Amino acid sequence: MTPGEKIPLDLLDGALLRKRATAVAIGAVLVGGAIGGLFGLFGGATLGLSAAVIVALPLVLLAITEARRKVWLQDGVVSVRALGTRRVDLRAAQRLELLITDVRGARTTGLLISGPPRNKTVNIALAIYAGVGGRELGILALRRLADVLATTGEAHALTYSELLVAQLRAEARGDAAADRPLYRLATLAPQGRVAQRLRPEAVAKFVTSLG
Repeated sequence: MTPGEKIPLDLLDGALLRKRATAVAIGAVLVGGAIGGLFGLFGGATLGLSAAVIVALPLVLLAITEARRKVWLQDGVVSVRALGTRRVDLRAAQRLELLITDVRGARTTGLLISGPPRNKTVNIALAIYAGVGGRELGILALRRLADVLATTGEAHALTYSELLVAQLRAEARGDAAADRPLYRLATLAPQGRVAQRLRPEAVAKFVTSLG
């Protein structure tokens, strides 16, 4: 990796994120307005306005956060920008885990990284699948992540590096999404839970089985 090279790690492009965020913000305002109007009928304008703000404000802030979200890798440090910027040195990661989220039939596989500075935690979305298709992080991004993880010399980091390399090989072979490692790992997580972490031992066993 070239020193200072900045590698985007965004799974979804900015235009799509802004479109989704706009829809969430509009929905929040409409719902907040409806609830505020209902409360206003019985408790007056002040109560109605307060109710509208309480309902709408958190969702609007969430939409703003999603619209601003950017993730990148630079000199071994993963940065996530939303309302502020959170950074974790991948080369000194103290904990690495896979996080599987299941929302309305779409499963997202993310890499949770905890470490210095200040013992922060960030989540890199590696792939999202719905049915037999989906979207995956780009080849260059996966390659750079795998390279940095491999340089740490730590066994747990090497496991995740090998997983990403296996994903790249599957893509190079033209394997269908259902045959790729990240998809197969996503299906290992039981249904019925919005978010769950895969145990490092389970991930290591799976990577070993890839041969």
